[in-house]
Amino acid sequence: MTDDVLPGPTDWGTTVGVGPWEGPWPDDPRYDRELLEHGDRRNVVDRYRYWTVEAIVADLDGRRHPFHVAIENFGHDLNIGTVVRTANAFLAAEVHVVGRRRWNRRGAMVTDRYQHLRHHADVDGLLGWARGEGIPVVAVDNHPGAVPLETADLPERCVLLFGQEGPGLTEPARDGADLTVSIAQFGSTRSINVGVAAGIAMHAWIRQHAGPSA
Repeated sequence: MTDDVLPGPTDWGTTVGVGPWEGPWPDDPRYDRELLEHGDRRNVVDRYRYWTVEAIVADLDGRRHPFHVAIENFGHDLNIGTVVRTANAFLAAEVHVVGRRRWNRRGAMVTDRYQHLRHHADVDGLLGWARGEGIPVVAVDNHPGAVPLETADLPERCVLLFGQEGPGLTEPARDGADLTVSIAQFGSTRSINVGVAAGIAMHAWIRQHAGPSA
């Protein structure tokens, strides 16, 4: 059994997840016997209740979307966990961490157990991998010359590349991208949180290339 468990009682007085299995146990290797016995309090959708982590990942692998997400991590960006969690929600193929290998997993809410992760030491490593796979890189950055995300045609197979909070994308990342898109803003701030930007861009891809979730 895994330890990716949410607290039992929530602030509004309900219990997260489900209790022990009632009735005869299912004869299916996807089910975790400890979860069947003690209950499943993990943050997973109902179809995966009582399943092992390995079974969940295998099922997700059969349905993953062909877009990737990459984020630069040259200053221990605390938003990476949020990006990973959102990538899991939209079923991205992989999340690529560029720069420092270590990142704060708290924001991922243990979704990194179900989401494939890949590390690249630098931007050149990411760009080289993408070229080798024949996957275009789409930088998301409010930079002069960027195409508005709201009107851009995103490639079905692509890497959505994000910079770290504050400085945004590095110059090598901007120069190496095949396309740069920007997110429309209407207020006083010059940028939005990179975790939020990643969610917006991923959902834009979903609207163009994926139907409603089942």
